[in-house]
Amino acid sequence: MGTKEINISIKELETELGQIKDLRMSVGRLAQETWDEPQGPTPFPSLTTLRNWDLTLLNRYRPFYLPLCDLCCLCTYGKCDLTGDRKGACGISMPGQQSRIVLLAACIGAATHMNHAREMVTHLVHTYGDEKKLDPGGLSIKVEAPITRLVCGMKPETLGDLEAVLDYAEQQIGALLACTHTGQEGNPLDLESKVFHTGMIDHLSMEVADIAQVSAYDLPKADPDAPLVEIGYGSIDTTKPVILVIGHNVVPSVGIMDYMQDHDLTGELEVAGICCTGIDMTRYSARAKIVGPISWQIRYIRSGIPDIIVVDEQCIRTDVFDEARVQQIPVIATSEKNCLGLPDRTGDPVDDIIDEFTRGTLEGALILDPEKVGEIAVRTATINAPKKRKKKKAKLTLKEGMEEAKKCTQCRECRRACPNDLHIPDALKLFARGDSAMLAGVYDACVGCIRCEQACSEDIDIHSLITLTAEERLEHESYKLRSGRGAIQDIEIRQVGGPIVLGEIPGIVAFVGCANYPSGGEDLAEMAMEFANRRFIICTSGCAAMTIGMYRDADGKSPYELYPGNFEAGGIVNVGSCVSNSHIAGAAIKIASIFARRNLRGNYEEIADYVHNRVGAVGVAWGAMSQKAAAIAAGFWRLGIPVIVGPHGTKYRRMLLGRADRDEDWYVTDARTNERIYVGPVPEHLFISVETKEEAMVMIAKLSMRPNDTSRGRALKLTHYIDLHRRLLGSMPADIHRFVRMEADIPITMKEDIVAILKEKDWKETVIPDPTLIRKKEVVS
Repeated sequence: MGTKEINISIKELETELGQIKDLRMSVGRLAQETWDEPQGPTPFPSLTTLRNWDLTLLNRYRPFYLPLCDLCCLCTYGKCDLTGDRKGACGISMPGQQSRIVLLAACIGAATHMNHAREMVTHLVHTYGDEKKLDPGGLSIKVEAPITRLVCGMKPETLGDLEAVLDYAEQQIGALLACTHTGQEGNPLDLESKVFHTGMIDHLSMEVADIAQVSAYDLPKADPDAPLVEIGYGSIDTTKPVILVIGHNVVPSVGIMDYMQDHDLTGELEVAGICCTGIDMTRYSARAKIVGPISWQIRYIRSGIPDIIVVDEQCIRTDVFDEARVQQIPVIATSEKNCLGLPDRTGDPVDDIIDEFTRGTLEGALILDPEKVGEIAVRTATINAPKKRKKKKAKLTLKEGMEEAKKCTQCRECRRACPNDLHIPDALKLFARGDSAMLAGVYDACVGCIRCEQACSEDIDIHSLITLTAEERLEHESYKLRSGRGAIQDIEIRQVGGPIVLGEIPGIVAFVGCANYPSGGEDLAEMAMEFANRRFIICTSGCAAMTIGMYRDADGKSPYELYPGNFEAGGIVNVGSCVSNSHIAGAAIKIASIFARRNLRGNYEEIADYVHNRVGAVGVAWGAMSQKAAAIAAGFWRLGIPVIVGPHGTKYRRMLLGRADRDEDWYVTDARTNERIYVGPVPEHLFISVETKEEAMVMIAKLSMRPNDTSRGRALKLTHYIDLHRRLLGSMPADIHRFVRMEADIPITMKEDIVAILKEKDWKETVIPDPTLIRKKEVVS
């Protein structure tokens, strides 16, 4: 399919009919049809095309708002009090204002992924040409871009085809952002519908970004055996020059690695990444290494190990240059979106920049040419490393650290500022007396935000003291992570589609999101292994994937060494970086297409209805922090997939909760008979925050139930739910009767207990329907 604009310009033409001067014609789009699947009803949906579907979900899962502030301050009327039933000067209510803020956050997140995709595609088209074929999975994938097919009704075949998808995404994000202006949309449910639309556009953009980079850079193509790569602070060989790259856009990192390859320097330097760039670097070259997720930035920069720092875009601390300057580490900014206040040296000679970096007369530069970045980073690190090692500053000793800790006045402001309420003052007090164990123990739950230091009236470098006391542990941080595999193969979908839809594989659990964990990342690894052992399919991505890899069992093995990377029961599947999240949604969509043979093409509502009622998928964003995490969650919500967030997720200020006690909310239409059937609260919520790992595990098991489960599948899911509830919360669930439809649903080993509960609740048997939330339009005679 060719989708680029065609422009024809004729300056002067003489024909038998006459003379033509200054003729210009523009053809917006040419389409060569190579796809025989019939076009569905909603290609390139507008803001309201899928509104009815959204409202169907939102009437079941009503928004529950937790306002952080009772005021609206977005316009020059000033602060409008929205408490109670009050309205602002523009007429907006508190629910309207809250949903508007959620939409703003989701738009920021989606715009970030969309623009990342645009920058990636533009660069790759410039490098490889717009006819470069897309190849996200070789012969193992025929449904190459399920979200694009579903949303846009088009089958992209080349890099150039992706430009039309991004044209649509950009137009939609612009329109969505316009909805948040004063005097625009004010109805909370309509704003929530637009949040769902934003999430869908976000997933579309992520898919574009990842299939473009997989195809052009030859990253792992749906490979369950993608290589195991090294991750951890201690995995970096500090005897070599070290280049640290932070961010999400792998293009500059490719420039670095290509320069090393072209000049026989591979293996001579260490290229290490933090955050999603780290993951994508290891997808490009298994010799690259990952320091850790987003929260490792401060501790690694302050170590003084990097010889140069390269930043691209997203999730980079805005004070990265200040921190690097203290350590005398030069910084290269590579994105127009994140210039760091540095001088633009893109057009200057490479030798001049390197000379200034190595003499210390230039502390940082903006360089918008990834190939030039590669050469400058490699040559600068190579020259600087030996000099830096010679005059390396003496590390802070424990004795010096104790003296620093003695400055603490026990005002406790650091603890008040800490998002995890860590016992920092008590730990500092003990450390000042020579006992470092408690401060070292704080390391596990520290998310590296350094809010403690900002709150400290004595200017104590608290985070540095924490890492000082945990130094031995830091140096031994060396683990194995399976590099991001990309998409799920079609054959894998064929093998698991039936068992998932029938409930015999109890569910798909996707651990995604940032690293804002309430009590350390070990919880995440434990949850992933618990559900892998229970034969769920586990998917991971981004910071969550990295965190799960930074866990070792008693034999020293990480979960990626213990479990297969196949999309199968008991597998732990790392799809890749943040933009690879699209492959998790894509797998759910492909189940409807490949297993159930439903048409994908421009057919969003039917596919979302299928996924919601049949595919027991649950997203878990345990450390969700950013606006991108909000947008990713919204993309899952529109597909009817529930999302659980950790306790910090309450700061999104809005949940989508079902009411199990309202029986009228839990009816579906039986597609076979067109009768309305009660199916119970499955899944009970679309977006919920939980406080503890234990609550999260029980909730995952609960939200994996679907109306379509067979009795065998439901009995299996109930077994997990009841077992986890008993073991982790110490009691039988009080709502079992809502999930048992007939006696065959009851797990045999728990039959006696459950039958007693059913009798007590005056339970009545019902039927298992062919469920749909889409009502057929009544024919008017």
